[in-house]
Amino acid sequence: MSPQHILLAIMVTVIWGFNFVVIHWGLGDMPPLLLSAMRFLVAAVPAVFFVKRPNISWGALAAITFFHVSQFNLLFFGMSAGLSAGIASVVIQLQAFFTVLLAAFWLGEKPRGRQLIGMALAFAGMTIIALSQGGSGTALGLALTIFGGLSWAVTNIFMKQAGSIDMFALLIWVAALGALPMLGVSLLVEGPDQVVMALANLTWSGAASIAFMAYGATIFGFGVWGLLLHHYQAARVASFSLLVPVFGMASAALLLGERFSADKMTAALLVLAGLYLVVVRKSAAQLRSTKRA
Repeated sequence: MSPQHILLAIMVTVIWGFNFVVIHWGLGDMPPLLLSAMRFLVAAVPAVFFVKRPNISWGALAAITFFHVSQFNLLFFGMSAGLSAGIASVVIQLQAFFTVLLAAFWLGEKPRGRQLIGMALAFAGMTIIALSQGGSGTALGLALTIFGGLSWAVTNIFMKQAGSIDMFALLIWVAALGALPMLGVSLLVEGPDQVVMALANLTWSGAASIAFMAYGATIFGFGVWGLLLHHYQAARVASFSLLVPVFGMASAALLLGERFSADKMTAALLVLAGLYLVVVRKSAAQLRSTKRA
């Protein structure tokens, strides 16, 4: 990977790591389905009225929309069910391993030995993080977030298969197609009274949370993510997301007071070592080869 693309990938992981704190704040203002709907509504309007539909089939667009929206619904429900911001940032990154498996069977992208070793180190780090959390989440919240990671992985594969398309347009249309159904589901499941009350009492921090999730995490984050998926193997791009729990835990510790103990520091180093084996080391070798040529 080029240094510019590595920098962009790391920038996205910083945003996504901090986003778990933002989600925590947003859930303080409104229920999960409504928060998800507002995230996509703000991302889509008014851009959808000026952006042409991406050049993919309606079926592919519907599939990407379904799994992308499901990813956030499951994550939001997982956090509202008691999973802390720090541990949620770890568990959702199981998507990286799901992506490797799906890419191997779906796209024929066989993982290499160094990738497997790096992923094993990172998985060990995330296991330590999860075990060190103690009782900071419920079994339901954990299960929902794991399935959220699986939905993210499927989205990665569909975005990879979409090929060379306008990723900004894709994200706008995915947000537009997901927003209105989600509003309807929120009204049906969470009830009109709760929806109206949440919107009427929306605070500045709640509004800022929605804006950050819409423009920072969704439009910029997934726009860059889709660009990288177009240029590189899905497994390699997904490996960068292993940095998200590092930034997620740091943000949660600084802003929410979650403990960041020595074992979590050790776990974070394991994640970084795994990422080095999967991505950075190979990129450095490619750069040396380019200079010799």
